[in-house]
Amino acid sequence: MAAKKAERALVDRWRDILALHARTQCELDRALHQHGLCASDFEVLDLLADVPAAHGECALRVQEIAERVHLSQSALSRLIARLEKDELVERAMCAEDRRSVRVVLTAKGRALHREVLPVQRAVLTRMLAR
Repeated sequence: MAAKKAERALVDRWRDILALHARTQCELDRALHQHGLCASDFEVLDLLADVPAAHGECALRVQEIAERVHLSQSALSRLIARLEKDELVERAMCAEDRRSVRVVLTAKGRALHREVLPVQRAVLTRMLAR
């Protein structure tokens, strides 16, 4: 009986985490939409903005981005292509490993990230500070 109760509590906690994630994701999408972004778009821009700039560039290999965002490889490729089309990022061959592609935050992408960062952080604060 106690094991069944502990299992029920574990499952309930898991479902609470999933529900909080879904609500937060929806709030982020709603808040970022007016800036032409979705939560996943911003997440990639935020990752790139957090990279220590080498030679003035905020760059990560696509594989490094894939390890840190929760998207399939094909969804991430489409997202990066969309950000590139909007001139927020650029893709280039990686000088150290010609098989890899690096993604670089552009000046336009950096400016948009700075503009939208307080919006994203406010949503996180509101949703997760409870």
